[in-house]
Amino acid sequence: MAKYSRALDDVLVALADPTRRQVIHRLGHGSASVGELARPFPITLPSFMKHLRTLESSGLIRTQKTGRVRTCTLNRDRLDLLNGWLADQRQIWEARTDRLEHLVTPTEDTP
Repeated sequence: MAKYSRALDDVLVALADPTRRQVIHRLGHGSASVGELARPFPITLPSFMKHLRTLESSGLIRTQKTGRVRTCTLNRDRLDLLNGWLADQRQIWEARTDRLEHLVTPTEDTP
């Protein structure tokens, strides 16, 4: 559990906002410029840039500036961190429900 700590906290905080989740969803289809990413959202560009900074500081996206265009790319390694944590949680809960099922399910020996 300690192996995740800060990095996982940053990812979870970044994904807590629907705008940022939509940006991650869009970047799942390929890299995009900031202008392309911001276009569907009814917020100002400075507000949108705050979302991008949060995503970038969490490590979920990488940005690269070429001339006047800043391009964003999804960092799939960071999503793997989240996926690993969720898999661990799923394993824990499945083990618990299996034990509960074993406890409440009558066996052939039960009268």
